[in-house]
Amino acid sequence: MAETIGAAGRTLSDCDVRAFVLARLAAEDLDGRRVCVIVPDGTRSCPLPLLLGAVHEALHGRAAAVTVLIALGTHAPMSDAQLSGHLGGPYPGFEVRNHEWWLPDTLVSLGRIGAERVARLSEGRMRQAIDVTLNRAVVEHDVCLVIGPVFPHEVVGFSGGNKYFFPGIAGQEIIDFSHWLGALISSAEIIGTRGTTPVRALIDEAAAMIPARRRALCLVVQSGTGALHAASFGTPEQAWAACADISAQTHVRYLDAPVRRVLSIIPEKYADMWTGAKGFYKVEPIVADGGQVIVYAPHITRISAMHPEIERIGYHCRDYFVKQWDRFRDQHWGVLAHSTHLRGAGVWDPVGGERPRVTVTLATGIPEHVVRGANLDHLDPARLDLAALAVDPGTFVVPDAGEVLYRLRPAADPPAPVTAASGSAATPAGPPPRHG
Repeated sequence: MAETIGAAGRTLSDCDVRAFVLARLAAEDLDGRRVCVIVPDGTRSCPLPLLLGAVHEALHGRAAAVTVLIALGTHAPMSDAQLSGHLGGPYPGFEVRNHEWWLPDTLVSLGRIGAERVARLSEGRMRQAIDVTLNRAVVEHDVCLVIGPVFPHEVVGFSGGNKYFFPGIAGQEIIDFSHWLGALISSAEIIGTRGTTPVRALIDEAAAMIPARRRALCLVVQSGTGALHAASFGTPEQAWAACADISAQTHVRYLDAPVRRVLSIIPEKYADMWTGAKGFYKVEPIVADGGQVIVYAPHITRISAMHPEIERIGYHCRDYFVKQWDRFRDQHWGVLAHSTHLRGAGVWDPVGGERPRVTVTLATGIPEHVVRGANLDHLDPARLDLAALAVDPGTFVVPDAGEVLYRLRPAADPPAPVTAASGSAATPAGPPPRHG
């Protein structure tokens, strides 16, 4: 079982966190070992200077070598200046690397998951073999130590654990594959689902092929502050499960009725719409049919530097791609998945065309022709009266959006007041629907 400190509704002191990390690493067989420490990039709230400081104290002079690998997935690499602010330090003897997912020479194949096994793991949604390709560091080190937070997630249910391998430090093919599986289930159905979702099952299966010993320090972070509610150490599966239960009580908030409009204010840690789209995923479940989400992010000036093809493909509901699969099957499936996530639920047919459930309006620094060309609505952020919207009874304002999930309260639950700053315990979501 994982060792866990903390709980929902409280925060840990830095001294408690440091002592926990030191004790857990002291108990591990790490003398003379090569250790790869896998950490999130700047799009995740996480007190890495505190945590890596403790890891350095525990491993410097004890481990044969330590590499800190930034789990970018397919995000943009972090600059030296960004890394310095994100990680703290310096950490003498530690090497810091971005996961260079775009360079084939940095990757290694660990084998394949067969088509029939994929069909079982995906509950029949997908049936084809997949090459398990990962950063070469997993075969160059004896131990892989994941350090990262657990939040509700639009692809896997709850992030963290083995997700830091896939997609964190994986090759693009398996990243695309896993994200498209999540898109077939749909973001609105899978986000905040506890337990082993089909995407989590695929990730766990792939992670079991890693030759290095896997350990994880999973965290439940207080959104917006970086303070820790809880930390758990053990195998990635055990530590993730412990923190997912606490995250479900911490990062899921409920409304008693749907709202017509949400103003989702995106923090500056999300530098493009590829990452800032989390401000839509996390509020989609509370928007009434025909309602609107305004994504407010004047600092965001482009959709994605790393995935410019999204501007050509645009944002569409899942059926738009599934029912025209011959047209889209050769595109990067991760791009198609991202498209469905920001467009949200909807239907498409050749006669009626596309009919999204809600309107998505970008109030960003992205030029209007780019936004409208990508099939979203545009609003000049300078024309948005934030003070008026904050007191508008028809608008629900979510500050610092992107980490906390908003859902409608199940009918069986007793009503309780919820505001954009208050918390509520979550209940397990039902199983995701099968996609035909």
